[in-house]
Amino acid sequence: MITSLNITLQLRLANKPGTLAKVLDAIALEGGSLGAIDLVSATPSFITRDLMVRLKEKGHLNDLIQTLKRIPDVQVTHVADRVITRHMGGKIEVVPKRPVQNWEDLAIVYTPGVAVVSETLAQKPDMAYKLTMKGNTVAIVTDGSAVLGLGNLGPTGALPVMEGKAVLFKQFGGVDAVPICLDVHEPQQIIDTVAALAPAFGGINLEDIAAPKCFEIEEKLKQLLDIPVFHDDQHGTAIVTVAGLINALKVVDKDIHSIKLVMSGAGAAGVAIANILISAGVRNLIVCDRKGAISRHNMPSEPSKQWLAENTNPENIQGSLKEVIAGADAFVGVSAPGVLNRADIQKMSPKPVVFALANPEPEIPPEEIYDIAGVIATGRSDYPNQINNALAFPGIFRGALNCHATTINDEMCLAAAYALAGIIEEDQLTAEHIIPSVFNEKVAPAVSKAVEDVARKTGVSRKGLHNGINGHNF
Repeated sequence: MITSLNITLQLRLANKPGTLAKVLDAIALEGGSLGAIDLVSATPSFITRDLMVRLKEKGHLNDLIQTLKRIPDVQVTHVADRVITRHMGGKIEVVPKRPVQNWEDLAIVYTPGVAVVSETLAQKPDMAYKLTMKGNTVAIVTDGSAVLGLGNLGPTGALPVMEGKAVLFKQFGGVDAVPICLDVHEPQQIIDTVAALAPAFGGINLEDIAAPKCFEIEEKLKQLLDIPVFHDDQHGTAIVTVAGLINALKVVDKDIHSIKLVMSGAGAAGVAIANILISAGVRNLIVCDRKGAISRHNMPSEPSKQWLAENTNPENIQGSLKEVIAGADAFVGVSAPGVLNRADIQKMSPKPVVFALANPEPEIPPEEIYDIAGVIATGRSDYPNQINNALAFPGIFRGALNCHATTINDEMCLAAAYALAGIIEEDQLTAEHIIPSVFNEKVAPAVSKAVEDVARKTGVSRKGLHNGINGHNF
């Protein structure tokens, strides 16, 4: 089954000079990008190789296969979808920390020894952070109603994404995370289920839950639970966006307090970004939905958009996105592809900052505006300045777990954004380097420390000293 654009071609080639070159020419002709070339086997007569290829469009695969079959001395022996292959058997597993190799081990980690621990926790529940998985484990909760940019795929369709999220938690933050894909969809059902599951976890990461119900779910769970509840689609996106904006404005030499910023998208991410932008000092912020600028003149019916109307657009400007973007210093898009064109960006102020974050296709292709934009960022990994949530959530939860935080508040989110921005020294800042890579080893420790420090200052830390959890001492 081939469903992605990343494929592995296994070819049996005649062991003659120039045979592989003909194959590479064919791949280029069909618009494919070549990755690794691995030698599988070799004889005096034949060489078998695996070629990693990325295609531009799915329809190109059949054309490529037919082209390769027409080349003398080339046999296509196998075609595999690299994405599907990488997901075979799932991406995570449970591995015991304590070996059970004899009867004594069994008696200690399970009955009868475990009874002492259970009795201890019944009397002192906070000891669960030290004596159970709770101190280093987060539940990743979804109902699958807003999976990536694909819409409502349901809980089963969401599971591969949640597994991937668990991998990133562990890889970048040392946090154990468990996917919880719920086959319930009403807000109160989700709230009740998560509240019932909460005792086993040190934090709840809400993920891919559609707006507007995600707002109600997060708000009520924060009221009910004494552990952090964090909707990553909202706050993770907001933290990394603001971090990038802080540095982008330095590149174009503009002050965050005096800029005009226009945003497209008033869903979960848009509302959270607006909130943290205001906290960071943006005073002239105009948020647009499909109908245009949200303002007090025409108060929306949704509570989240009512908040936007009351807290943004100070001049009560009305009009479409294309109209209100005129003269703007910065644009942040968390909406849909193609909502802007080159002429719209030309109407902005000189050296505009453009964050076109819709995935997989941005609000405007960067190629169209490289010569007029001061800084461009997207949500994609194949362009510079990727605004990637993985820069935020591992360190956020690492810090929250380290100090046994009861919540993740706005102050912690803003501190995380400044910490993330600060990883890049000012002499390293360029138009194509405003945000660190997710593989930068400084990211999680910097974000974690900032979160811990502010958790203590704002009184939401149960722990006075930073000493890490389960050996994860950043």
